[in-house]
This record gives sequence, structure tokens and C-alpha cells, in this order.
Amino acid sequence: MGKYFGTDGVRAVAGEFPLTDDFICKLGYCALVELGKYAEKEHLKKQVVIARDTRLSGPSILKQLANGIRAAGADVLDMGISTTPSVADAVKQTGSVCGVVISASHNPPEFNGIKFFTAAGTKLPEDLEDKIEAAIETTTQVPQRTGNYRAAPELVVGYKKFLMSSVDANLLKGTKVVLDCANGASHQIAPDVFRSLGMEVIVMADKNDGALINEGVGALHTEKMQQLVKETGAYIGFSFDGDADRVIASDETGRQLDGEYIIASSALALKDEGRLPYDEAVMTVMANLGCINFLKERGINVELTPVGDKYVAQKLAEQGLAIGGETSGHIIFSQFANTGDGILSALQFLQFAKKSGLPVSKFAYQWTKYPCELRAIKVKEKPALDSLPGFMEGLSELEAQLRGKGRILIRYSGTEPKLRILVEGADEQMVKQITNEAEALYLEKTGSQK
Repeated sequence: MGKYFGTDGVRAVAGEFPLTDDFICKLGYCALVELGKYAEKEHLKKQVVIARDTRLSGPSILKQLANGIRAAGADVLDMGISTTPSVADAVKQTGSVCGVVISASHNPPEFNGIKFFTAAGTKLPEDLEDKIEAAIETTTQVPQRTGNYRAAPELVVGYKKFLMSSVDANLLKGTKVVLDCANGASHQIAPDVFRSLGMEVIVMADKNDGALINEGVGALHTEKMQQLVKETGAYIGFSFDGDADRVIASDETGRQLDGEYIIASSALALKDEGRLPYDEAVMTVMANLGCINFLKERGINVELTPVGDKYVAQKLAEQGLAIGGETSGHIIFSQFANTGDGILSALQFLQFAKKSGLPVSKFAYQWTKYPCELRAIKVKEKPALDSLPGFMEGLSELEAQLRGKGRILIRYSGTEPKLRILVEGADEQMVKQITNEAEALYLEKTGSQK
């Protein structure tokens, strides 16, 4: 990770550094100066597609960002409130040099963020992020604006048509579906798409209210959605996060289906249809061992990447694979897109389930998760773990207690000031004990308090 860019762009509490007016303007300017060189070389339009979620800080960030972009001589096409994957799609359709999304994804309302997409609709490579950061450090003044600005709502319409074209409407017609839009970017797009495909749609958390985005709803808080599915007798339910690049589902009984269940059952369906190249799927190191072993037993190898959907996307592209994603619900169906898309993933998974002729509970619940403990510790600093005397050795001793039937994974969050501890194993009690000991070990070695 760089000085300002995390695993998914620049993110902070709105109004606090680096999400201050001066920095945001410089970021827009420096990013387009660097990307402008690429635009000339590849004969791309020096224009930028921008969208934002419903957060209250979005309009002011958009203003400063657009000022910086226009100062670099680039034009701005503003999609308004729209999803992250809609920008990744629109930037390819318009031949623009890049796309930008103003969103903090699943984070609480007070946060916001800025993430960039290349002309191919992928996250920026880290070497380019490094160049942009270096340029920001040396830029003292942003010149006058020369680029133009215009609203571009037609790009949202185009994105909806793309989503609808990815599935067979006749197969989905009449299906009762619950949609939880997290009071975020999908609050109009998702209901419009599902209804246009002939489904019976029950919607919740569909307010255009940034003060409520992700508050007790959305992909991190699916309980209300699950309950609504059960109460209404729906076939399935989906919860999106604030910018709709991830999705978590519920079966008809109200049981949650995280990204691993969606990926595993979709990969099996793709294999059955002869559309799973090399019989491989991609997941991150956070994937549950139960899922990995289940897929291997059915002839599907799982490639593991670092945490972050951009690493999943890179692996899919490098090896020409069809599906990959994260437990959190970032899922990529590379036939249609090269970044995580919650609405697209929901539609693809729903279509596979309907083709099977089974209830979602029978289609998706074919394997059992290993007992797992995932804990987050707030941190003020992020010292390299291998720089803490005795820490890695202590972890190895703890992992040895799992006797080859589990693992410990510890990493810093790329988007929040947190350390994340993951422990998996066959024995639930031992998993909890080792998690407690791993947390205590980190606090001891850093001299921190819980």
C-alpha cells in the first residue's frame, strides 16, 4: 500500500486528511496529468467518468475532484448517483481515459473515498498509484480549469441495459426477490433492473439518504433482509453495500449466503456448462478451508490471492479464468466484467439457481464451513508484523496447535485502522482460544491495550 492509496483507493472520514479540499483537488489534477500521458499514447479521450454514492459529503468532494481533473485539461462526465461497477463499465463504453467513484463502499456514513479505474475498467496498478502520490508531494498549485463538465445520466441507462442483457429474462420472470439497497448507490438501479426483468421485487433500504447508508442494512448487516425473505416467502434475497460492488444473499429459509457460497455454487454451475476454463476459480487467502476443500473434491482448483478484489481481477485476467471473488461478496464474472459487481453477481447466481430447478437452500448449501473466528483490533499505527520481536515465532507456535487442520492469518486492513485476525480449524473451542492468544500476543508485542 502507498502513502495515500489503500487496497481500494483513498479513504478517510470526510473532511479529515487526506479527504480535504486542497488534497482532493491535487489528487484529481495529478492523477489526470499521469493518466493524460497514457491517453495520448493509446488514443483515448481525455475525459473522466465520475459517479458517487448517496453520502452527504459526496457533492463537495465531487466539486473539488472535478476542479482538479479539469485543471489537467480533461473533461468530466458526471453519472450522478450510481454504482462503482457502473463506472467501470461506462469508462470502457465511452473510451475515456479513466473512471472515478466517490464512495467509501461498506464503511459508515461519515467516511468517504475516491477510487480510480483504468480505461479497461480495472483498478489502477500500484506503480501508477505511486507516481500519482509522488506528483501530489511536489505539486504546490493547481492551474486554472480548461476541461469541460457535463451531466451524463444516459450512462446509467446504458449500464442498466447491460445488466439486463446478461441474463435470460424468461427464466427469471415472476421470481419473488428481496433487495436491500443499503440506502446507497443501488437504491434505484437494482430495483429498476430486477423489475424490468419481470420479477416480483420487495425493496428495503432504498432511500437516497447518505446519513443512513450502511446503517444497520446492506452487505454487512443482512439480518433484516434475511428476515424479510422468510416473512414474504421470497425465493431469494440480496443485500448490496453502499456502492454495490459486493453482494450477500439469503436463501428462502432466511439463511445467509456469503460470497463463498455464491462463488462455489456458481463455479460448479459454470463447470457443468463447460464454461469454467481449466476447472479453476479464484479466491483470496481469507477463503474458508471448507469451501476450498469442497471445490477441490469436485475437480475445481482454487487459486488464492492477497485480500482485495483487484488482486482477484489480476489473477483472472492473467490466467483467463471465469469466476473469482471474496467472502465479503466482491465477485467477478469475467465474461461480463473485470471488477466486482454486486447486481451482476446477484443476477448470475439467481439464474444458476433457477436453472437448477432447486430451492436456493439446496442449490447453495452443499458444503460446511470450518469453524472460524475473525476479529478486528483498532490500531493507531501499522508496524510491519515481522518487525515485532518474537511475534511471528509466537504465531507459528500457536498455529502448530492446529496440527495441520487449520491456519492463522493476520493482516492490516487496507481501508481502515484495524488489524484483522483470522483463525480456522476443525475444533471450534480451540479456534476461539487461539484467536484470544493471537490478539494478546499482538497487544503484548506492540505495547498496546485493547
